[in-house]
Amino acid sequence: VAGAVAAVRALADPVGEVTGTWRRPNGLQVQRVRIPLGVVLMIYEARPNVTTDAAALCLKSGNAVILRGGKEALRTNLALGQAAARGLAAAGLPPGAIQLVDTPDRALMLALLQQDELVDLAIPRGGEALIRFVAENARVPVVKHYKGVCHLFVHAAADAKKAVKIAVNAKAQRPGVCNAAECLLIDRAAIGLLPQLGRALVERKVELRACPESLAALAAAGVAALPASPEDWGREFLDLVMAVRVVGGLDEALEHIARYGSLHTEAIVTQDISTAQRFCREAEASAVVVNASTRFNDGGELGLGAEIGISTSKLHAFGPMGLAELTAQKFMVVGDGQVRGGS
Repeated sequence: VAGAVAAVRALADPVGEVTGTWRRPNGLQVQRVRIPLGVVLMIYEARPNVTTDAAALCLKSGNAVILRGGKEALRTNLALGQAAARGLAAAGLPPGAIQLVDTPDRALMLALLQQDELVDLAIPRGGEALIRFVAENARVPVVKHYKGVCHLFVHAAADAKKAVKIAVNAKAQRPGVCNAAECLLIDRAAIGLLPQLGRALVERKVELRACPESLAALAAAGVAALPASPEDWGREFLDLVMAVRVVGGLDEALEHIARYGSLHTEAIVTQDISTAQRFCREAEASAVVVNASTRFNDGGELGLGAEIGISTSKLHAFGPMGLAELTAQKFMVVGDGQVRGGS
């Protein structure tokens, strides 16, 4: 917790950053400059580290934040909120810059979501039910941190050792988070790798739910697996469970991802550069990963210090939200007496 706050503190202040400068033919000088969003309402569930991550990110980016955590970690959140208040006082900053809602009452959350003249952005982070509730009841803009149905595609040109290492990490290192892989897609031309992949996953206590073709290949190698049901495709298990499907190459893998993915993270294992490049262009997700684990789609891992969430919306942020994503941009226009239309 403290390390993430320190990492955010060490980052450059985004407010006032000039992201573009150009001069128009009429002599006008135009700049785009980052500014704070205003008041951010953060609604989240069980993880108390979100309290400090969101507070640090919002404060650093010049925003005020209202933190509404769940009942699961209420006392921890209150203690962290008190620590933040002491920090604000010691720094001479406004005490209202970080405010913690001290009750998990859903009626109060609903009231906050109606404050479209006071709250500039709501960010829900938690289970699908919470995110749907916020999106359906808010009168303020919402950036959704939606579910992570992340796929790992093992291409025909995959390196076997890399594929096994990545699959195990993506699924088993921390299965209950949104950037864990939920479905293994294996190229039919690489099905010979499936027993090795399946064995490594089963050794980590992963339950495999396989399509008929992959089930037969696993059974022939003595690797335990269950038949997949139609509901297993596109499902966020958040557990040591993984769907497995054989696909007929890159096209079919991309079709599966387009149908069942959640715009979160998609990964490919391949040594073929052109295949990797096409996958990066065409797989629709906030992050596409080549020859590495889906677990890297994380603000801290991508160099953002921490994240306030991983947006699966495309407006205004897409992917892990760090300091830059907690700003808007305004135009600054400087002239020397110019008027439009010549008069």
